[in-house]
Amino acid sequence: MACELEGVLCQLLVPDNASIKQATEQLKQLYKDPNIVPVLCGVIGTSQNPQVRQYAAVLLRRKISKARQWRTVPENVRQSLRDNLLQVVLQEQEKLVRNSVAQVVAAVAKHDVPSGKWPQLFQFLQQYTKSQNVQEREVGMFVLSTVSSVAHEQLKPHLRSMMLLFSAALEDRESRTVPFFAIQTMTNLAFQVGSDEVHQFQNLIPKVLTVVRQLIQIDEAQACEALELFDELVECEVTVMVPHVKLMVDFCLEVAANEKLGDSIRIKTLSFISWLTRLKKKALLKHKLIQPILNVLFPVMCSPHQEGRGGGEHMEGEEEEEEDEEEDEYGSESSTPNKYAAQVMDMMALHLPPEKFIPNVMRFVEPALHSQNPQERKAAFITVAVITEGCSDHIRNKLMAPLLQSVCKGITDDSQQVANAAMFALGQFCEFLQPDISKYASELLPLLFDYLNKAINSADKNPGGLVKTYFALETFCENLGKDILPYLPVLMERLLSVLSSDASLRMKELAFSAIGAAANAAEEQLLPYFPAIMEQLKLYLAPTVSADQLTVQVQAIDTLGALARTIGKENFQPLAVESIQLGINLLVSTADPDLRRCVYGLFAAIASLGKTDMAPYLQTIVSHMLDSVKSTEGITAHYNDEDSAFHVFEDEEEEEDVEDIVDEEDEDDDIAGFSVENAYLNEKEDACCSLGEIASHTGAAFMPYLQQSFQAVTQLYDHPAPNIRKGSIIAVGHLCCTLGAVAMESGDQQAQQGMIEMLSTTVPKLISVIEKDSDRFVVMAALQTIQSMLEKVKAPILQGQGHLEGIAKCVKDVFQQKTACQDESTEEDTEDDEAEYDLMLIEHAGDVISHLAKAAGGAQFAPYMAGFLPELLKRLKKNSSIAEKSFAIGTLAETTEALGPAIGPFVQHLYPVYMTGIRDEDEEVRGNAAFAIGILVANSGDALLSQYPHILEVLYKTLQKESVPRVMDNTCAAVCRLIFANPEHVPLDQVLPVVLQFLPLKEDFEENVTVFSCIGKLYGAYQDKIVNFLPKLIYISAQVIGTEQINQDIQNLLVQMVVNIQMTRADVFQQALSSMPQELANKLLTCDQAT
Repeated sequence: MACELEGVLCQLLVPDNASIKQATEQLKQLYKDPNIVPVLCGVIGTSQNPQVRQYAAVLLRRKISKARQWRTVPENVRQSLRDNLLQVVLQEQEKLVRNSVAQVVAAVAKHDVPSGKWPQLFQFLQQYTKSQNVQEREVGMFVLSTVSSVAHEQLKPHLRSMMLLFSAALEDRESRTVPFFAIQTMTNLAFQVGSDEVHQFQNLIPKVLTVVRQLIQIDEAQACEALELFDELVECEVTVMVPHVKLMVDFCLEVAANEKLGDSIRIKTLSFISWLTRLKKKALLKHKLIQPILNVLFPVMCSPHQEGRGGGEHMEGEEEEEEDEEEDEYGSESSTPNKYAAQVMDMMALHLPPEKFIPNVMRFVEPALHSQNPQERKAAFITVAVITEGCSDHIRNKLMAPLLQSVCKGITDDSQQVANAAMFALGQFCEFLQPDISKYASELLPLLFDYLNKAINSADKNPGGLVKTYFALETFCENLGKDILPYLPVLMERLLSVLSSDASLRMKELAFSAIGAAANAAEEQLLPYFPAIMEQLKLYLAPTVSADQLTVQVQAIDTLGALARTIGKENFQPLAVESIQLGINLLVSTADPDLRRCVYGLFAAIASLGKTDMAPYLQTIVSHMLDSVKSTEGITAHYNDEDSAFHVFEDEEEEEDVEDIVDEEDEDDDIAGFSVENAYLNEKEDACCSLGEIASHTGAAFMPYLQQSFQAVTQLYDHPAPNIRKGSIIAVGHLCCTLGAVAMESGDQQAQQGMIEMLSTTVPKLISVIEKDSDRFVVMAALQTIQSMLEKVKAPILQGQGHLEGIAKCVKDVFQQKTACQDESTEEDTEDDEAEYDLMLIEHAGDVISHLAKAAGGAQFAPYMAGFLPELLKRLKKNSSIAEKSFAIGTLAETTEALGPAIGPFVQHLYPVYMTGIRDEDEEVRGNAAFAIGILVANSGDALLSQYPHILEVLYKTLQKESVPRVMDNTCAAVCRLIFANPEHVPLDQVLPVVLQFLPLKEDFEENVTVFSCIGKLYGAYQDKIVNFLPKLIYISAQVIGTEQINQDIQNLLVQMVVNIQMTRADVFQQALSSMPQELANKLLTCDQAT
């Protein structure tokens, strides 16, 4: 049989398809023979053809790779393999064959090492890894590295004893491969490093760096592979590297700065700095590494890309950059050092405190903006762009005006690359510097319109400029709100003219996207353009569009969804059913994940109009969406190179019984990894989110599908992709809130029980995610979901055992940076090292506190408030950022309101904090503090009565010097809360005239409830004290009655008061009417008919 098998393998090597096909069929039959294992082993040992020997080794490994396969091999054959394999490895001269045989050794080791059935292997490794013969050491270390790649768990008990071996191997000067194999073995075993081995492993890092430095001079590819060790340590045991952070960063910067080296090794070292910034920023700060990193990053960004020895032939000239308009130039797939350096800069902005980062960055940016070198100007604008998201508060408060001026100038730069980079920066400003940048609408929009015209005319030559211009335009417009209206005619004329022209499909796609952004801002004010928009949209909504029109169709459906949400229910309702049917038809006819994703978004948008149109189609819609949630489409398995040709030889005839499946511990060792296309990930995420939103809008109609939806999305809790985990959490939150609403509205016992059961698994899982998930955005989604559930489901969410304690603990852990996604520090007083990105997470945690207090009730929550109070107060230091202070005061104010009378024990702690805050230089802090002091007085009973004169004096001074409408509104409301709580302790004749001169409120209309409830109480119980102010009260009432500034209850209150004054004090009423515009007078005379 051995000769026959060798002959078949030789035939497979002949470059003839017919011969290969015939040999393949023969091999399939031979592969089923029970004696195939010893026969393959014989071919490996005797064949003179190295390709045949390698082929046989690969087939042998595949035949025994799984535990159930190994168990079917007779013991005598297994022992023969153990006895012969190591000798074959020693004798084999061909590298590829030796590698394949070593893989067989590894497969056997994985099965036999745990049970101690192959002691000869350890004897072999002991002898040959320490041999005085360099060739034998190389073979020994090679076998160890190969075995460790498969049997790493089985080798864990021997890890400590291997540390001395690694240390010696890394210092081996006779061989280049021995140190390399040692690093490979360390990489394979990194996940097994525990507290017992950390110190020993740490001591090896400097030696590893020495080896890598030597490898770079000889073989950059091997050096890159060796650096995988640091990637593994970053993922699983980052503490190993902490003592050597400075040494490692210095090494990485040296490599990254060396333009003589290839791209791969330079990007590898930049990647490590990026990871370190994300996970151990405090170590970077401690060792003062920010400036040294920037000293390398910015020059790398300034360098025109020129492939090093490890790359291809493309060179990037100043004016001839081949830029893919469809790819984010500085995104996660950046493949050149200068682009990857921008990514690292972005990561630093996200994770470092802006006070310590931005000044260092600006030392490079400011001179570069005025440089004669266009590459330096471009790098400056790219830097400004990528740091904007992470440092938005700092830039908005301290640098926005000068940087915006530079960016606007840069847009007109003679260099196309520089102009595009400046437009990229402007787009980032428009997205992340809201709402402040909206104040520049009158200057920016004409500039953008002008540049858009130029970009359209030169779209063929500069597609990247067109994309960046559209992005800046739509992000700016989307955030303008009603302020877009003066510019809407010009904007829509430009966009509709593109759509009605023979412009490229890409330009039409961008125009549709911009219309969606305009709809989000203008809402129903876009109605005059709605017919013309729909006329253009319908051209791309047919199920049978051509393949090249697909991306336009995707955007057209996204825009249709935006219109459904914004144009007004009564305006879109006639199209609702037609749009649902369109979406269903598209789902039936398409296999495109992007198209399915946008259709799901369209369904969610239509559901927001009301459940009537959606209900009859829910079964079909939910079925499609669950298919996407459960789908494995787009997943590609990547096989080890040597295995890629051998999948036809799987054990096709082998039937696995139930016991085999349950006992099977082995993954497919032939699979090197998996990849998933982003489009399918985005589809799955949007399917989750849209499913949850549809459930929340359709309520009871969704109940038949709720349980299966819940089961499907919870299966994605632990998905490898963070955005999928985030989507599943958001969906689960919607589903829980939907079931809670239905249970409360219907009173149905079964629904209520279902809600309790759902919460009993969901709440602990969300707590676990907050504590253990490594991705901040997933954690923020979990916190947001808990907040939403507390707000909508209320007390039932806390009925489960440990729910209240668990939620409170995980929120406090976020504040104390103890969760897995935070860089926990053992050093004290590290709040100054927080990035704005850190505060974003803490703000999400803070948002939970007041809702937790409301759901639990003041008395039950008060003990937890005692724990949260210090965490919030520490963010109110003199050197705290504006964002920190505003967040802390706002959170304390909302929690003060939620606690109600239970705030009593904390009054003396909070009172001085709020009184200090009302004098703060920042308007947001002052506004929050004014709100807070009013709430504190209202809820504290008599505790602050003695402070009334002082409080009123401070509020009076605030009103006299304040110019910010919102702060004035909050201050007026605070005074009204004092009056409402204890009117007899307020000198109304002095206080009321001051308040009335600032009414009606200008911006914060929610406080109208407070203000007019106070006025209503005074009119009802203290009329004699306010009679002199009635004309003014009547005039103020006339200005708000019939407007959206007040709710229906306040409307009724004011109308009742006005009618009563008209009946009981006709002279006062007539006096008031005579002093106001006729329009307002007429409104008062007929107001009782309108209520």
